[in-house]
Amino acid sequence: MKRNIVSFRSNAKLARQLWGEPSRMALHALRELTINYSLSVAAGDLQLLDGRWYVTHSGLLQLASRKGCRGIKTILQEQFSDLTVSRWVFKAIVYKSGLSRGFVGYGDADPSNISSIVRGAELRIAETRAVNRALRKAYGIGLCSVEELGMLSAPPKPPQVPATQQTNHSTNGSSNGQPRLAVASH
Repeated sequence: MKRNIVSFRSNAKLARQLWGEPSRMALHALRELTINYSLSVAAGDLQLLDGRWYVTHSGLLQLASRKGCRGIKTILQEQFSDLTVSRWVFKAIVYKSGLSRGFVGYGDADPSNISSIVRGAELRIAETRAVNRALRKAYGIGLCSVEELGMLSAPPKPPQVPATQQTNHSTNGSSNGQPRLAVASH
């Protein structure tokens, strides 16, 4: 599947819609990321967090695919991993071509360096972090990936509904203020 050419103008426009007006430095970096790597805000390749750009796992995989990556190998590093405390370490090797010796990246995860939102997924996060680091080395991406961040800030809060639009669902028999789900009987 061929991807459309990404323009800086479309990336900047969508970035403004999603995150407000980025700083001059952030826009300069976005221009470079667009021109050099064809990373797309619309495709979810990039995230702007606290005024800094981060590449996403899917963005790195798309870039590798466009550049003809020959393969990615992951290896659990058992000597550094410990199932009893949910600590996992992976080594990933990215092969840019059939003759490539490979670009190596390591990734680790345990409950102390991941968000509580993804607790229980330490093994998968460690593998993704290793792959992201190897891909970033292979393709010269100087940005950290979103998945490599340790503790993300709290999840975004849902938009506040004005008081005039709120309804009281507690009258339907629910004790927690949430609407009661209908259960179909067979």
